[in-house]
Amino acid sequence: MNGWALYGCLALGFASALVAGVFQSFSDFVMAGLARTRTAGGIESMQQLNRTVMRSVFLATFLALVPLTAGFAIYGVTTLDGSPRTLIVAASAVYVVSVFGVTMFGNVPMNNALDALAYDSEAARDYWQRYTRQWTRWNHVRTLGAAATSALYLLAVAQ
Repeated sequence: MNGWALYGCLALGFASALVAGVFQSFSDFVMAGLARTRTAGGIESMQQLNRTVMRSVFLATFLALVPLTAGFAIYGVTTLDGSPRTLIVAASAVYVVSVFGVTMFGNVPMNNALDALAYDSEAARDYWQRYTRQWTRWNHVRTLGAAATSALYLLAVAQ
C-alpha cells in the first residue's frame, strides 16, 4: 500500500474508533443511567443531549466519515488491489449502512419523536419505556458497525 492509502486507513480507522467510543458509552452506561432516573428527568436529559449533539465535534466527525469513507472506497477501487482494496470497500459499506443508515432511519426518528413530547407528559412517559429499549438496541448496531469499520481499516494497514 502506498503512503496515501496507509495514512487514509489510519485516519479513517482512528475517526471511526472515536465514533464507536461515543456510541459505546451510550450503550454501556449513559442510557442505563438515564433509564434509572425519574422518567421526566431522563426524558428531559435525553432531549437536551440530542439538541446539544447537533453542535458537536462528534456530529461533524460522524457526518464527515460518510463522504470520506465513500470517497476513499472509490480511491481504493481505482488504485489498489487485493485484500487492502476489499477491506477498504467493506469498511465504507459497513459504516454507511450500519452507522449512518441506522442513525438516519432508526435513532434519529426516535429522537425526533421524543423531542416533540413534553418531557413531563403521560405520552412521553409511555414512549420513554419503548424508546430506551429500542434506541439502545439500534445504538448497539451503530457501536458494532463503527468498531468494525475501524477494525477493517486497521486490517487494511496490516496487509
